[in-house]
Amino acid sequence: MSEQTALFFQEVEQIVDQFPVYGDVKHIQPFGTGHINDTFAITVGQGRAQIRYVLQRVNGNVFKNIPALQENIARVTDHIREKLKRQHVQDISGRVLHFLPAADGRNWVQDDEGKYWRLCPLIERARVYDVLESASQAEMVARAFGEFQLQLADLDASLLAETIPEFHHGPGRRQQFIDALEADEHNRAASCQPEIDFLTEHFDVFDVFPAAFADGSLPLRTTHNDTKCNNVMVDEQTGQSICVLDLDTVMPGSALYDFGDMVRTATNPAAEDERNLSLVRMDLEYFTALVRGYVSCAGGFLNDTERDLLPFSGKLLTLMIGSRFLTDHLRGDTYFRIHRPDHNLDRCRTQFKLVESIEAQEESMTSVVDSVWARRR
Repeated sequence: MSEQTALFFQEVEQIVDQFPVYGDVKHIQPFGTGHINDTFAITVGQGRAQIRYVLQRVNGNVFKNIPALQENIARVTDHIREKLKRQHVQDISGRVLHFLPAADGRNWVQDDEGKYWRLCPLIERARVYDVLESASQAEMVARAFGEFQLQLADLDASLLAETIPEFHHGPGRRQQFIDALEADEHNRAASCQPEIDFLTEHFDVFDVFPAAFADGSLPLRTTHNDTKCNNVMVDEQTGQSICVLDLDTVMPGSALYDFGDMVRTATNPAAEDERNLSLVRMDLEYFTALVRGYVSCAGGFLNDTERDLLPFSGKLLTLMIGSRFLTDHLRGDTYFRIHRPDHNLDRCRTQFKLVESIEAQEESMTSVVDSVWARRR
């Protein structure tokens, strides 16, 4: 073990000691594929048993008010846990995340450098999918997020803090891109002019939801706001969803933010950073599966405007994340973790190609929503 590794191991032990975990840390390894937080699976020896936990160092550069973020998570998970209890659900510990309380009662600790850490039991015998393998899996993921929204439909969204202000606010994201383009601090604009032109030509897409919020037709709800398929934990034996993960962005928003991001992540058979753009497309079969799964749970509380904007939400969310990747590329890759040169530009190109595919199929997508909605009645 190198000196650096030994020091980190010691640091982790000191963090874990502040939570109600009994035993010795035996093993630490990186865990998951997230872009933002540093996540580790740790193994703790408890007698003859080996118990695993997930330890996260929350990114303070992205989340400016981590105590408020953790309070959001506690409020949401407590709300869901109480509902599951009333429904007499078995194995509640595997159905909703539970961040352990530290000695002071807070569900996080802060180290000597001011960094925030949290700890939760690892849900065993379960996995996530970075890329879905079938339309039935897409339907299962959509049902999981629809159920998540349904469980929180009676939670007052105004009680939650905005963990990232204006996270899905189109005009704000547009302005961030414009500012980054005008500054062009790293002289990258010249190498991505087609992407700049594409985004500029689609600026009006960002104004649709703010207008609907303003006239009251789009209600504010408690939403997940990051509904990638790998944020649903799936039981390895049954293949069914059991738990929604990554609750850092749970806050007030639109139900359509969640559905739109599912369209972005679940209907594209290619990876989020695929360089071969011929592989990138919106698969209508997968979209249909998403609509079936989501509407089966969320259809009871969605209003007419939300229903009508389901197809459009996929284009909006895909364009928005594409703009964020492009903005971060222009800024010098300060937000999303990259693993190669021009990684964020590759991600951007994938999203914009997916927008084109969505636009080519919007009429068919609307027909799918109308058909599924009619059968729901």
